[in-house]
Amino acid sequence: MTAHYQIVGSTAAEISASIEEGVRTGALAPGTPLPPVRGLADGLGVSAGTAAKAYQTLRSRGVIETAGRNGTRVRPRPPVSGGRATLVVPPPAGTLDLLSGEPDLRLLPPLGTYIRRLADADPVGYNHAGTHPDLAEAAAGRLTADGVDPAHLTVTSGALDGIDRLLAANLRPGDKVAVEDPGWAAVIDLVAAQGLEVVGVPVDDEGPTPAGTDLALAAGARAFIVTSRAHNPTGAAVTRRRAADLRRVLAEHPDVLLVEDDHSAELSTVPLHTLAKATRNWAFLRSVSKPYGPDLRLAVLAGDAATIARVAGRMRLGSGWVSTLLQRVVAGLWADPSVVDLVATARDSYERRRGALRAALDAHGLESQGRTGINVWVPVRDETSVVTALRDAGYAVAPGSLYRLGAPAGIRITISRLDDDAIEPLAAAVAAAAGGRAPRSFSA
Repeated sequence: MTAHYQIVGSTAAEISASIEEGVRTGALAPGTPLPPVRGLADGLGVSAGTAAKAYQTLRSRGVIETAGRNGTRVRPRPPVSGGRATLVVPPPAGTLDLLSGEPDLRLLPPLGTYIRRLADADPVGYNHAGTHPDLAEAAAGRLTADGVDPAHLTVTSGALDGIDRLLAANLRPGDKVAVEDPGWAAVIDLVAAQGLEVVGVPVDDEGPTPAGTDLALAAGARAFIVTSRAHNPTGAAVTRRRAADLRRVLAEHPDVLLVEDDHSAELSTVPLHTLAKATRNWAFLRSVSKPYGPDLRLAVLAGDAATIARVAGRMRLGSGWVSTLLQRVVAGLWADPSVVDLVATARDSYERRRGALRAALDAHGLESQGRTGINVWVPVRDETSVVTALRDAGYAVAPGSLYRLGAPAGIRITISRLDDDAIEPLAAAVAAAAGGRAPRSFSA
């Protein structure tokens, strides 16, 4: 079976339950390889069909994945809650954490002031809950200024929650979803967890490539998820030219659900070139976690009338609404000039540190990507050796395998905890670990 966990069972249901238990307890950690179908069948004394059915059940639920020559393994973020439900292994004590993907906590606005202001707020009943008028008005103004129609608007518990609800309300298991490659690991795993099929679209510095998008949509993808700016993990941002090209592609596929994620809006130094309304069914998400704090689980969702109504209707049947208190906190943050200044300071700090790291890497002969946001992507030949060498040198970075479908290898470096005086030593360590210039990561 596996080196540390004994899979048991005589039926497909029992085998899949045994593997899930291993994932839940942490005995089968994310990325753990599993036996091939024939090896599992022989080890358990069952037919190959039974073992294959167990794996198929787990694949359809996003617990495991089969990656060509790499065989079958536990997904990096399986949808099974357990004691070790983390994207990557925490670094040893003393290691500089450049893998978390979090914003710089030192640059987030203090929330206590706004929470205290709401201490005497009137209670809200079931019949009066929903999108708060103050938040809706402020959001509409911000979206309008960026060219996004806010006529139909609701609120979700963050960008990923919004994407989850959009896919669940519009697609069915087995449908194909076009996602960026490399792309946000959480989105890739969420698509798999819903029983949907991921179709990768290559990404360059200007966003998803038109040719790759056209191929994915022609292959039958019913939804297309795009990051507007601060793409995770590469820092790509959709340019005016690329937006026009993508609109032409999308015009040939008007029934595709377009989901646009602008998760880092206030922290972006480049303008938004939105794809809103490029298809009949579209949605534009803007969360507040990166600029204002990860604990603010809120995203504004705009879109066409039918799409927004489906999400809001499904929400009423479950959680109901995003906390009115939370919505009022966000509205207060948006309206406070001092907070605007704090966010601008954070934006400039990220820009300076990201640019300095890329310049330092270039001086050492290494290419990198990272036009916007808090991440820098460095193409490498061997992710495992580079990540291991950097950890030995005191730096924890994320292996690109967490974000890639078919894209070339790379590592992701999050700069939010990288102070100015640590930039040059890090660049030197990356150069030493990478062993020279690697080929470019993206195809146009």
